[in-house]
Amino acid sequence: MRPALSGLWPNRLCRQIETLRPRLYRMAYAWCHDADLAEDLTQEAITKALARCGQLREIESLGAWLFAILNNCWRDHLRTRQELSDIDELDDVVLDLAPGPEGLYESRQTTDRVRAAVASLPIAQRQVITLVDLEEYSYAEVARILDVPVGTVMSRLSRARQALRERLLAQETGGRLGQLRRVK
Repeated sequence: MRPALSGLWPNRLCRQIETLRPRLYRMAYAWCHDADLAEDLTQEAITKALARCGQLREIESLGAWLFAILNNCWRDHLRTRQELSDIDELDDVVLDLAPGPEGLYESRQTTDRVRAAVASLPIAQRQVITLVDLEEYSYAEVARILDVPVGTVMSRLSRARQALRERLLAQETGGRLGQLRRVK
């Protein structure tokens, strides 16, 4: 059994959890695309983390530990909706320092297109790409967070990036991607 926490450690833990709240919310929103649900998942993950803070071995791994809890909350939510039978079945904008209205509009449209493309990915791929590319977790950390092998993280990430590339290229070409062919 773990010895009692020192008086400073819980205070530090609470402060660090609070600083991670926006990242947890952003990740939950990327997974579910519902602001209210993302807030609920974030709150549930934080509540569970505080209730189980004795299980955290090293405060340095707090981020990965919280994202793993968030992932479990997300899975629980999906199970209660019975939307899926098995989660594994789911399969540079350069800006001026002071962009003008056209630049802001283009940037917003690009962001919206990328978000829509990410949202269209299967949940398993969406989780991996957001954890690796947005939150910059290593493959090993993502594997621990999602409780899958590292090879699975790598293959899901590869498929997700390829799907994003194809979707975004299809948008740029106006859906004429299928009409293009390679000429030697």
